[in-house]
Amino acid sequence: MKKISRLLIANRGEIACRIMKTAHSMGIDTIAVYSEADANAPHRKMATEAVAIGPSPAGESYLVIKNIIAAAVQTNADAVHPGYGFLSENALFADACEEAGLIFVGPSSNAITLMGNKAEAKRQMIAAGVPCVPGYEGENQSDNKFFSAADEIGFPVMVKASAGGGGRGMRIVSKPEKLLKGLTAARSEGERSFGSGELILEKAIIEPRHIEIQIFADNYGNVVHLGERDCSIQRRHQKIIEEAPSPAVSPKLREEMGTTAIAATKAINYSGAGTFEFLLDQQHNFYFLEMNTRLQVEHPVTECITGLDLVEWQIRIASGEPLPLSQNGITVQGHAIEARLYSEDPYKGFIPKVGILSKWSAAEGEGIRTDHGLETGFEVTPYYDGMIAKIIGYGADRETARANLQEGLKQTVDDGLTTNRLFLLSCITHAEFIAGSATTGFIEAYFPKKKLAEGPDLNFQ
Repeated sequence: MKKISRLLIANRGEIACRIMKTAHSMGIDTIAVYSEADANAPHRKMATEAVAIGPSPAGESYLVIKNIIAAAVQTNADAVHPGYGFLSENALFADACEEAGLIFVGPSSNAITLMGNKAEAKRQMIAAGVPCVPGYEGENQSDNKFFSAADEIGFPVMVKASAGGGGRGMRIVSKPEKLLKGLTAARSEGERSFGSGELILEKAIIEPRHIEIQIFADNYGNVVHLGERDCSIQRRHQKIIEEAPSPAVSPKLREEMGTTAIAATKAINYSGAGTFEFLLDQQHNFYFLEMNTRLQVEHPVTECITGLDLVEWQIRIASGEPLPLSQNGITVQGHAIEARLYSEDPYKGFIPKVGILSKWSAAEGEGIRTDHGLETGFEVTPYYDGMIAKIIGYGADRETARANLQEGLKQTVDDGLTTNRLFLLSCITHAEFIAGSATTGFIEAYFPKKKLAEGPDLNFQ
């Protein structure tokens, strides 16, 4: 056992505030790090102590490992929580924490490395007997090899940067004559975003559901799953609305997917929080997509239906404690739906927007939860991801959760900034979503560019 009494959060915004909330409830002091752009940010004010780590660009502050480690040593931290994004899935950062005598609240660097490369992860999952999308994940990266592999797989295919994430480095290719362009674009984006041009090919599954299983594992070989989340509604391969449980998953399928995720977790000797992402086709066959070795953005919906604090579980496991519950002790009740509030203009190609929140008021009330790191006067800058808050509706059933989310989005005041709030309302009030039938093709089918160009539905204002 290693008691954590001072926790540095190597992140910013809503997730930093979210982690601090749990840490403070556990009697743990928190240390915030902040860039010049975040000098007056709420996450800095919320922490027990705060340390400046560099200029505004993330590459000069939040992504500089030596600056984060120096801040932890300077403040006598005994542990570091990476949140999500930034350094959360960086094996070098996990190693640096260990070398500095700090507890890394996450899996081992070996696990991060193993599952961070899509090609190697897929090879490991195939070896573990996990269903995978037919494809090519070999070491031969020549264009000729990809052409022959695509011909064998059959079009359409998905080209993916092996080190990718967040929808970057992905291209769907419908015809052979478009493959070279797709390979070139994905390789270039992979090199720019992740420092690697390695690619994989996969059979493109048309309009699947995107289903993920939340797992937890301790250091004693115990593994549990906390059910599934449906993350099918996406723009640019990035999730914007998530819910738990999925309207498409039966108890039998849930058990099958959960059992598969647990077996895969054990096969890679994993510990901590992790998420197995699957594609579910229209015949309810599921295929491994990737594993995220960190806390997910959408973890609140799982918390709402299980009554568990996933950040607390992370901290306890990192401290050397066994899992708080066995699989039989985990129960799911009700339904929860999360909408990600982005600083962007959906009606002009989802272009990111910056500005100052002249008035901010978070939604609250029964069945409504808002996770954020905002306040009136907060400036949204171009330096970081555009997600600024998460609004969650929950209740005894899906329709109650949806209605509560609708009310929460209506209540949210984000004056002075262009956000996707009205677009989110249009999504969750669409008949296809209300019916629980939405797939990954939802936005493309019902909100194509031509329709979005008409502007927002002002009835929601």
